[in-house]
Amino acid sequence: MIDIKYLPLGLVLLVAAAISTGCWSMQELVIGNDTGANADTDGDSDSDGDVDTDADGDSDTDSDSDSDTDTDPSECTLGAYSGDFEITTQSDVATLAGYTSISGNLTIECLLCTDLSELICLTSVGGDLLIEHNDTLTNLDGLSALTSVGGSLNIGSNTSLTNLDGLSALTSVGGSLDIGSNTSLVNLDGLSALTSVGGSLDIKSNVALTNLDGLSALTSVGDYLRISGHDALINLDGLSALTSVNALWIYTNTALANLNGLSGITSVGGGLVVSGNTTLANLNGLSGITSVGWSLVISDNTALTNLDGLSGITSVGWSLVISDNTALTNLDGLSGITSVGGNLRIANDSLTNLDGLGALTSVGHYLKIYDNPALTNLNGLGALTSVNFIQISGNDAMTNLDGLSALTVVSGAFYNYGNPAQPDCEACDLLDQLTSGPADADIDVEDNLDDSCTPVPANCP
Repeated sequence: MIDIKYLPLGLVLLVAAAISTGCWSMQELVIGNDTGANADTDGDSDSDGDVDTDADGDSDTDSDSDSDTDTDPSECTLGAYSGDFEITTQSDVATLAGYTSISGNLTIECLLCTDLSELICLTSVGGDLLIEHNDTLTNLDGLSALTSVGGSLNIGSNTSLTNLDGLSALTSVGGSLDIGSNTSLVNLDGLSALTSVGGSLDIKSNVALTNLDGLSALTSVGDYLRISGHDALINLDGLSALTSVNALWIYTNTALANLNGLSGITSVGGGLVVSGNTTLANLNGLSGITSVGWSLVISDNTALTNLDGLSGITSVGWSLVISDNTALTNLDGLSGITSVGGNLRIANDSLTNLDGLGALTSVGHYLKIYDNPALTNLNGLGALTSVNFIQISGNDAMTNLDGLSALTVVSGAFYNYGNPAQPDCEACDLLDQLTSGPADADIDVEDNLDDSCTPVPANCP
């Protein structure tokens, strides 16, 4: 037996530990005087004095405090989140962990968010998805399960966003898709599964964007397609599967070399605008278009030398504007157009003739041929029979108006001025040939080459 009153404190603690582990029983201890009659006589020479000297108090009840709350796909059990949700902090992202859909709008506008991985369960957004002004977000990888957005998808002003790879499962956007002012975005490869956009597709001012190859599966855009404000974009080849749009606007893409990626489009219900693309030399990618429902505007393309890519167009519903294309010398690509429902404006520095308008028979509202310093005549307008308003002005080299020999109706106003090489008599003769002409108050003939008309035509002011 062991009399613990004579033991050092440390050994007492060791004995107590032995009891607690079952090594010794209470029967082997005596409180008081030990006579020694019960001395250990088993002959065991084990004198192992090894004791746990770990003083950290660790009772080995590991309570791992790992705060990682990443959602595993197997945890996608919360179903639909009802209503709208706005993410403005990183902790808001975690709130949506486990939800597979959102019935309303989802807004991600978080200046300090860096990780969307908690959204891995999300497969659909019923309303709009807005991803805007996320200054530190470099990718959208947490949205890799997202297949549809019922409303519009807006990805804008995310200054650190370099790619859209996190949207690789997205196949449809019910509303509009707007990708704008993402200054670090170099490609749209993450949208390779997208086949349709119900509203408009607006890609603008992504200054590092070099191509649209990520849109290669896109076949339809319900409203307008606008590509604008890019300095590094060199082609539109990624749009080659697109067959129809309501309107097409391509402007201020300063490195754009061609429009070949638009060759699948056959009709434009609204307007077609190609403007301010300073490197664009031709419009060949538009050769499949046969009609423009509203306005056709080709302007400020300083490297454009011809309009041959428009040769398939036969009618323009409202306005046809060809202006400020400083290298354009002819309009031959417009030879298929027979009518312009509204206005026709021609103003180009190097244009020498209008022969490309030889099939044009009517202009519904006004005809303006102005500020063409190299244009010598209007012979290309020989089939034109009627206009509402006509203005021929500021054409420094023009010598005659013979090209309007078939014109018999000017129902609104007649302006002919500022053509220093064209005799006034040319205007007087033209007025004399009209069977239905403007009132005297709507006629302005001045600042042309003064000459003496003999005899003076009856309608000459």
